[in-house]
Amino acid sequence: MAPGLVEPQVQPTTTSTPNTVIKATGNMHSYVPGRTIVKKHDDTYEHEDLRPRFPDIKWPAYEEIPYVDKGQLGDPSFKNLLADATDVFDYNPKIGTEVHGVDLATLTNAQKNDLARLIATRGVVFFRNQHNFDIDQQRELGKIFWRTTQVWKMSMSYSLAKGSPDLRALFTPTFLWHSDVTYEIQPPSYTSLKVLSGPPRGGGGDTLWSSQYAAYDMLSPHMQRYLESLTALHSAELQAQGSRDLGRTVRREPVTTEHPLIRTNPVTGWKSIFFNPGFVTKIVGVPKTESDHIIGLLNEIVATSPEIHARFQWEEGDVAFWDNRATVR
Repeated sequence: MAPGLVEPQVQPTTTSTPNTVIKATGNMHSYVPGRTIVKKHDDTYEHEDLRPRFPDIKWPAYEEIPYVDKGQLGDPSFKNLLADATDVFDYNPKIGTEVHGVDLATLTNAQKNDLARLIATRGVVFFRNQHNFDIDQQRELGKIFWRTTQVWKMSMSYSLAKGSPDLRALFTPTFLWHSDVTYEIQPPSYTSLKVLSGPPRGGGGDTLWSSQYAAYDMLSPHMQRYLESLTALHSAELQAQGSRDLGRTVRREPVTTEHPLIRTNPVTGWKSIFFNPGFVTKIVGVPKTESDHIIGLLNEIVATSPEIHARFQWEEGDVAFWDNRATVR
């Protein structure tokens, strides 16, 4: 007789259950969250000269400049960049690659071209323990890819009064997803970030990237064709108003720029949505209700599709490069 076809026989239990209830006074496993030790800098910080600054300066309006993506010169197999690599692995099939054994401080021009191609292909690329790669070398590498930010030591930073709630609580989870300054007439292709000091793995501060290539692929063919016919408005107004509200200088008059909702990456030839929850205010040429629904749909895909995300746990000396055209974070 085949197994599983016999009716199970119910056996009476002889085990008695005491008429008592265990009352826990705390977590029964004595779990204490937050075991990771995090440095406290207090009033001293070894990288004080690199802290964000907000000088009272003005920048000129944007102008379009000629641009050739260095990734187009890279080898499709990345053979120059990965010649000395000791390990290379992908975070998932859609996005994210980590490379070990390559010193970013000693890259040749051929390796730099391969790096640009790898970033455009995988969306975001990670290198750990790059202690030889100082900020001047990082800036010079950035210049190889394109012009860099004019005042490169400046960054967003907020000082909170004692007892004030975190400013991030003012924003929705989807709004926090963004790519850099997409309101510019030529948004940056690549961005790099190196962590000089921060919590160790397990101490928080992780960064998530979402693939815009994969987001496009998640759409039906009908929706892909529809979105390819549309453009979106990317506005700097909200960011500028935030600076004004804090009494800070607006370094460049805010602009609103119209970009295609679907772009083709010049390096890979792949299509991606070019959508920024932080800066897109409207889909052009459709009623507001329809525009709001398109924005809501793309927000949902970006923020709630873990299969197209890569999550990176930083340690001191780690470096990430990402393609702003093909990712949000």
